[in-house]
Amino acid sequence: MAVSTILKISPPAATHVVADQNEVIDFLLSPCTHGRTEPVQRIDTHGAIVFLAGDRVYKLKRAVQFPFMDLSTVDRRGRACEREVEVNSAYAPEIYLDAVPITRSGDGLQLRGEGAVVDWVVRMKRFDETGTLDRLADRDAIGDSLLADIVAAVLASHEKAPVRDGLEATRSLERYIRQNDRAFRESPSLFPPQEIEALTAAAKQAYRSCFDLLVERGKAGFVRRCHGDLHLRNIAVIDGRATLFDAIEFDESIATCDVLYDLAFLLMDLWDRGLHRHANRVLNRYLWEASEAHLAGLAALPLFLSIRAALRAKIAAAAAMVQAPSEAQASRADARRYFGLARRFLVEVPPRLVAIGGLSGTGKTTLALALAPFLGRAPGAVILRSDIERKRLAGIAQTQKLSSAAYSPSSSTAVYDTLSRKADIALDAGCSVVLDAVYANLPQRHVAEGIALRAGAGFTGFWLHAPLPVMERRVSSRRNDASDADVDVVRKQAGYDLGRISWHRLDATLPRKDIEDEALSCLALRCADGRSRNG
Repeated sequence: MAVSTILKISPPAATHVVADQNEVIDFLLSPCTHGRTEPVQRIDTHGAIVFLAGDRVYKLKRAVQFPFMDLSTVDRRGRACEREVEVNSAYAPEIYLDAVPITRSGDGLQLRGEGAVVDWVVRMKRFDETGTLDRLADRDAIGDSLLADIVAAVLASHEKAPVRDGLEATRSLERYIRQNDRAFRESPSLFPPQEIEALTAAAKQAYRSCFDLLVERGKAGFVRRCHGDLHLRNIAVIDGRATLFDAIEFDESIATCDVLYDLAFLLMDLWDRGLHRHANRVLNRYLWEASEAHLAGLAALPLFLSIRAALRAKIAAAAAMVQAPSEAQASRADARRYFGLARRFLVEVPPRLVAIGGLSGTGKTTLALALAPFLGRAPGAVILRSDIERKRLAGIAQTQKLSSAAYSPSSSTAVYDTLSRKADIALDAGCSVVLDAVYANLPQRHVAEGIALRAGAGFTGFWLHAPLPVMERRVSSRRNDASDADVDVVRKQAGYDLGRISWHRLDATLPRKDIEDEALSCLALRCADGRSRNG
């Protein structure tokens, strides 16, 4: 979001704006209002204007009326402010303070005065704006540990969110498709009619295909009162932890959705920014920690991603109507980009299965994480890792150590059976899959190949190999990892009869980028579809 200092925007000539708020805006922009001398900063969005004054933030709802948001009266804006504080106190109680009326008296406008109420603001505690994820993304400062923290925050919000009516939420998706279509047709210069028709037709077809699945997910309790607006600007690092804020407050139906639809906003935003690795890592970490039932639910993810991108296109177009010319130009470019993304998310991509085998310490998981963003449809392949499935079967945390009994032949059979079963589900949902396991014997490797054959998916197997001292050194240096393998395990594995290995062999002693490049070359995936190696 662009930040400007005491920037006044003239009343826009847009049909969605229903009242002149310039007097209130001038009042909130005045340092005297806040008992300060330094300039007040201003941030504009399609639905609000945010004022940064010292250690406080004041959020004024715009007097606008959209099909998806009606803030046309003072009463509506007041209720929206009160509801915003109520809803977001569940996510970030340390930020949200209260809803404050702006009143008029003989001396002019006042915050919480005795006169008639002319508007309302949300009062918040100010935090470091450079800690929002969009700013961190601009600085390439979103690391793996932060991604894990973000997923933990999102998953925790989903687990505690109240369950809602699934059928109504499912039908809402079709309504969003229609609303988006109507909004796009209001801006033919941005969205050519033939492109609108193509997007709407593809979205409706995807909705029809997923309808029964979505109804069943609703019955299973996966439709909840979610955050509803989970993009990068609405997540910040505050006091060292990922914090969700600015949840939807103006429409319960928008915030009531499938939890994967809620997650899809974050995935879409990361993907749009070219942070493909980040998006894939978020999806897989969520799947590793959440219900197994979400694997089948991934069949709806292209629809979810497309609707999220289409909504951003619509909102960016709406924002352009209330912005100064320079900002409006950028918003129109955003609208076009999101619109194109919404169309691409619905393009079918044949799924494929990639199996990565090798003894402990050869770098299987590192390669799996590197390849997954390039495989299949956005946001890349589902990674099924034997170490994680073993911990899930034991009912313990990923980094908690297991006893040797958990590695008995029967336990290992159960782990490999789980990998096969989950791969079947993910492939049936249209997702590509990466299997990450030792695959130390020929029958196990044949089973992996058979999974792809059953699904009609392409298959590629990789075998990583390295000298024993290299593998010993690597397992000895592991920290906070799902693998329990140590030097003794590696030495035991070194004596295995591996049988004939027909999978593509990769030298695990090469630099990581060289290994990844060779694997991508073998897969004919050398960024051919524009996906970013750095993302």
